[in-house]
Amino acid sequence: MARSMLAHNLDSIQPDGTLLPANNELSRADEPGHVAYALGEFFRATGETSLKGHDLIDLAARCITAQVFTEPAAENGLAYAALGLLAFGPSKERNPVWERLVEETRERIDKQLLHRSDYDNHWQAFNVAKAVARFSFGLSKKDETSRLIERMVERINQTSSAGFFDDATSGFGGNFNLYGVMTFVFIRSALQLHANSGVRDRKLPTLRTYAEKYIKTMPDLVRADGLGWAYGRAAGAYGQMHCISLILQGLRDGWIPDDQKPKYFDILRRLFLYFYQTYLDQEHGFLDLRDDERTAYEKHTTRMANFDAARYLCQWSRLSKTVHMPSGAPKTEAPRTSGRFVIFDKSNRKEQGLFLYRDAASGLHAQIPLVSSGTKLTADSLPFPHCPGVFDWPNNVYLPVMLPELTFGDQVTIPAFYGRNCVTGLGLRNSFYFRYEQPELINLNEELVKGLGSVKVQWTFSGHQIAAEFAYTVKQQVTLDKFRFALAIAAPHSKYRVAGSPALGAQGLRCSVAKDDFQANWQETEIVSADPAYRTNYGKIHYIQHLVRDHPLIMRPGHVYRLLVNYDPDVAVVEG
Repeated sequence: MARSMLAHNLDSIQPDGTLLPANNELSRADEPGHVAYALGEFFRATGETSLKGHDLIDLAARCITAQVFTEPAAENGLAYAALGLLAFGPSKERNPVWERLVEETRERIDKQLLHRSDYDNHWQAFNVAKAVARFSFGLSKKDETSRLIERMVERINQTSSAGFFDDATSGFGGNFNLYGVMTFVFIRSALQLHANSGVRDRKLPTLRTYAEKYIKTMPDLVRADGLGWAYGRAAGAYGQMHCISLILQGLRDGWIPDDQKPKYFDILRRLFLYFYQTYLDQEHGFLDLRDDERTAYEKHTTRMANFDAARYLCQWSRLSKTVHMPSGAPKTEAPRTSGRFVIFDKSNRKEQGLFLYRDAASGLHAQIPLVSSGTKLTADSLPFPHCPGVFDWPNNVYLPVMLPELTFGDQVTIPAFYGRNCVTGLGLRNSFYFRYEQPELINLNEELVKGLGSVKVQWTFSGHQIAAEFAYTVKQQVTLDKFRFALAIAAPHSKYRVAGSPALGAQGLRCSVAKDDFQANWQETEIVSADPAYRTNYGKIHYIQHLVRDHPLIMRPGHVYRLLVNYDPDVAVVEG
């Protein structure tokens, strides 16, 4: 597969080492670095220096040159390029790519790798990779790798009581997303290339302490059809790739106990099958992120994803040889109905986490993230049940999906981003509930609006039926200018889909509003089939339904304003 992906994309590398973008896309400054790392891993996996008539040594040298001369410097690309160079050989004397680089480029690499910035987010992983490359190549006598990893870990402990990776750099904090997984995967890959294996052995226990937390969420996170990380920016193809890498690395490093291995082998198979069937054009053998029916995280280009996928495939092929994957049918546990809240951070200021619910009978499996959305607000990270095929949302745009949006003057509030007193447990008739409250309402800029009001939220899951209750109180008389609530109805992709995945049947969501103190009305159904802005990672959104009150409501203190919405989705399965 890696050969096929590379063969389809090597032609896009220009003589100057930059990339020709795929249809209607724009290139990224860090793309040459991603290419160099993919070529390096292909070389490590196969020992081959040519593919389909292309000289891979020459292409890698061109891409590395393009990356180090990019202005302004793209540090992420530089980190990928440095690891790509290192993958061709750990010493300058025996590295075929280093030999092809002109003196000016070598000096530039030395200078660029020396440059140190400091990051609170996943970019710290790129600093670690640069330090690994700088020391391993003998460009520095001093190895900063350990110090940079310790600094990153210090910050994890400062921003998460549970030891998860907060990708926020400013503001409210708590942007717990897929980049946490990517950070550990990337640093672990970098350490594998470190010239001093002693550093790797000393740092692995530190990495294990944190990476293991993500590994332990996988059994509850991964859906029966193999869908992996499904919320927040960059989910989709990367939501599969990063999770597969993390589990394989965990198996290789002995972080998964023997009695748990059959379960994780099964999770791996499912994650990979979903990745293979959902994102791979099997006829031509390349990764397909965007088309008329679906889209991807706006900053990820098709070229970058193809080279990243090729790199990951090469790494997986090597890792799977070392972990001795069992042959034959895996021993699988029968799915059971469960509800679990993974705490990311619990402090006196905020509580954040991820509620995971699975109904064994219908196959409904939802992820409700209560987290910050970082610098750009999109529907991806809002706290509603993310279950592609049943409960969908538009990618890259904001819409108050399954949540009330209340506008008071210039303050637009939504019960998202943080909670207090997060509680989960068993309710009546074996139902699961997830509750949280917001003592202060929060606006779309993730700023607490002091003195306005508060809200209590409860999600209840009983089989495939879901109820959501939002109870608002205000602290003084205030005018609500607008109330809005939205539902998105999508269809699975007509071609890229996994048989047996949950989907909506003909009866749809069967949504009913049991109580609405805001006296809102359903608007005409908006048909957005032709609108490219309304696509998901998995298929096209066809309809948006809005529940709206667009004239003022005087809200009075002492009164509780409730919205209670019930869903009885017609859960069907995708045909093969």
